[in-house]
Amino acid sequence: MEHYYAMIMAGGGGTRLWPMSRQDTPKQVLSLVEETSMFKTSVDRLAPLFAPDQIYVVTGRKFMEQLRAHAPEIPAQNFIIEPYAKNTAPAAALGITVIHHRDPQATIAILTSDHHISKKDAFRDVLTAGYELAQQGYIATLGISPSYPATGFGYIRQGEELGKFNGFTAYTSLGFTEKPNAVTATSFLASGEYTWNSGMFIWKASQALDEFKRQQPAMHALFVDQLVPAIDTNEFEARLQEIWDELKDISIDYAVMEGAENMAVIPIDIGWNDVGSWDAMFEVLKLDKFGNGFKGRQPERVILDTRNTLVYSDKLIVTIGLENIIIIETPDALMVCHKDRTQDVKEVVNHLLRTKNYKYL
Repeated sequence: MEHYYAMIMAGGGGTRLWPMSRQDTPKQVLSLVEETSMFKTSVDRLAPLFAPDQIYVVTGRKFMEQLRAHAPEIPAQNFIIEPYAKNTAPAAALGITVIHHRDPQATIAILTSDHHISKKDAFRDVLTAGYELAQQGYIATLGISPSYPATGFGYIRQGEELGKFNGFTAYTSLGFTEKPNAVTATSFLASGEYTWNSGMFIWKASQALDEFKRQQPAMHALFVDQLVPAIDTNEFEARLQEIWDELKDISIDYAVMEGAENMAVIPIDIGWNDVGSWDAMFEVLKLDKFGNGFKGRQPERVILDTRNTLVYSDKLIVTIGLENIIIIETPDALMVCHKDRTQDVKEVVNHLLRTKNYKYL
């Protein structure tokens, strides 16, 4: 597969997994599931499909050194730095513009830095299928086969079958629905016509820029007319800083994907989980026979009459008579909550913001 590149979006500073995930140490730099960070895991599972010089990373300045230390094999010039976070459309457009300038024949897989994927061989196989679709003029989206009527994910409706690509069946995309209510999500699941939007897609760089030009002409002009002449020169950083303030704060889904032409979806089962909250860890960690999950550097634990409980700690932890509890310990914070209340972590973060306890964020 010639001229094929992976572009990992790694600029998020999420706090949904507080107190471990913080603004300066978001989940992509944490070893939440495997022994390596989620970012390093994301890089490693691309081999051998992509060589290190075929992998690009779009991230913020405050994360750059951490990410480079986690993946030193990726060339320094392949780390593309946003002046500051401004949603996924500007970040994607920035990376695509740089890659296209360096290789006008590029095909790019837009990938995530903080999702768990257990079936790594299948993931590489579907990236090959996406490349084949892109060569036929389609924007290939990876649709996750839904396992329950989730209301926290976007959905993609599949239409006419396009054929087999590297063993995967692809369909035309009939559009996106962003985070439906429970009734709608249940009807989507029952129809068998919908998949979850994974946020990962494959397209030719030239086609991507054409979509930005058609749907986001102001953003396209800033990148192509003003930034391109400065790429790989000493003026690049200053020029990027100049145009960044003028860019619209908008997600790639709203900016381009929802209105894109020649969209295709490949329904897949790759053991995907976006690890968006602490209760999601029960789906990706190895659990004991009582449904308990543990992670930390301390091998000694005393677990008495405990079920469906999650513990992240580097200390000796003793649990007695617990069920459906989550315990997360960091050097400066301890959180204990019921498994059914993990979505309320965002309220804790909001409280810390209101009270200006920034050192805990």
